[in-house]
Amino acid sequence: MPNVRRLRDSGYRQFAQFQPDCWRYLSWIVVLGAFCGPATAADRLNVLLICVDDLRPELNCYGVDYIQSPSIDQLARDGTLFTRHYVQAPTCGASRYAMLTGRLGAPNNTALFQRAKRLSAGKHVWPSMPAYFRQHGYTTVSVGKVSHHPGGLGGADWNDPLQPEMPQSWDRHLLPVSQWQHPRGWMHGLANGQIRRSGKSTDVFQSTLGDDSIYPDGPSIDESLRQLDELGRDHSKPFFLAVGILRPHLPLGAPAKYFQPYRNVNLPAIPHPEKPAGKTTWHHSGEFHSYNTWQKDPNLDAKFADQVRRHYGACVSYADAQVGKLVNRLKQRGLWDSTIVVLWGDHGWHLGEHAVWGKHTLFEESLRSPLIVRLPDHPGTNVCDQIVESTDLFPTLCVAAGLPKADFATGIAMNDLLDPDPAKGQSPTATRSAFDQKGAISHFKKARTIRTADHRLILHPSGHVELYDHRTTDAET
Repeated sequence: MPNVRRLRDSGYRQFAQFQPDCWRYLSWIVVLGAFCGPATAADRLNVLLICVDDLRPELNCYGVDYIQSPSIDQLARDGTLFTRHYVQAPTCGASRYAMLTGRLGAPNNTALFQRAKRLSAGKHVWPSMPAYFRQHGYTTVSVGKVSHHPGGLGGADWNDPLQPEMPQSWDRHLLPVSQWQHPRGWMHGLANGQIRRSGKSTDVFQSTLGDDSIYPDGPSIDESLRQLDELGRDHSKPFFLAVGILRPHLPLGAPAKYFQPYRNVNLPAIPHPEKPAGKTTWHHSGEFHSYNTWQKDPNLDAKFADQVRRHYGACVSYADAQVGKLVNRLKQRGLWDSTIVVLWGDHGWHLGEHAVWGKHTLFEESLRSPLIVRLPDHPGTNVCDQIVESTDLFPTLCVAAGLPKADFATGIAMNDLLDPDPAKGQSPTATRSAFDQKGAISHFKKARTIRTADHRLILHPSGHVELYDHRTTDAET
């Protein structure tokens, strides 16, 4: 096929040089074009999908001035930053199910395992996004926490090869546990191999001297870089590489160098820090309090609350540094101009708003998360204020990569939003109108919510309804 491509290119050059014979050359080119057919798999764009755990829009590019996130900020300048991206569930498993399948699944962390069980029973299951790309000639690789379990396996320690979380999806589904013993230990690990035991033996935050390798993301990102090197050497197939960055997931541990800039930073006041008075999806921050908090409550101790927020910031900067490593390796390997890059936060995280420390609510803080999409040869520094959902990512990447439309995915392709009209400084009218009436659907346990441009409505199974007007400063209070 490369020889045919060279012959076709030669025909174009001759056509340009010999105008009188244009019709003869044009006929020859048309025949060659029909012979070659559509672009081969090797001609397609690669995909680098970066999933960051528990990352709210606590980034400099989202207007949070005290956060240091230079790598993600640069990615935002190179692509499109979505200011109103909403996930389908405020918990890891269900949110990742929606993003990876383009469909709304069960509202809990076993959603992907339930899907795997249906698949193994021979029931009809639509292909996941990586499976769909794999079916169309891509090498698909996952490293770190991409599905709910890091490494994508079940079992007591999440390392049973007989219990895959996403069968038929990945050519390689990897997690180097290093000194953390097993994927479950890696998931809740602190510095130098410390893993969470029963009770409250693990500190809720930590800052330890050392390089990036002393925390779980270090060896995982090193493996991701090795995979990029290997995938970049194979010019016969495009790749779909998904990398899951763990931090800022609890416990909030990062190398001390990332905490240093936050040690004396002035933090803004926590907005609406009071517990809601009415019936809501508020909770007691059980995941947070399952760690050692030194018998302190951030809702009652402002100094402790600020310590938590500073350590969260350090974890964001640590995660940002890992993003920078991935982008730099793409550029070093000459892959930047042939790779779509997506940065996606699996859900938000409360830092004291509504007196919650964690996710698992249907409030804005749990459901709004960062989304940045960068396409080669597209103008950067684009900010999109349209409401989009995680389920929109599957059809968007299909269009961008030139794959057939995945009609079974329920989202809407966002591609026109990625290519604004420079003359108007906004997205094309047709696309904007298609998203104007869009609402973001989310659910958790048995409650459901829809977020429109102006309102949020939450429906409880009892029939109780919460309705919030985002046109007012009170918003969801």
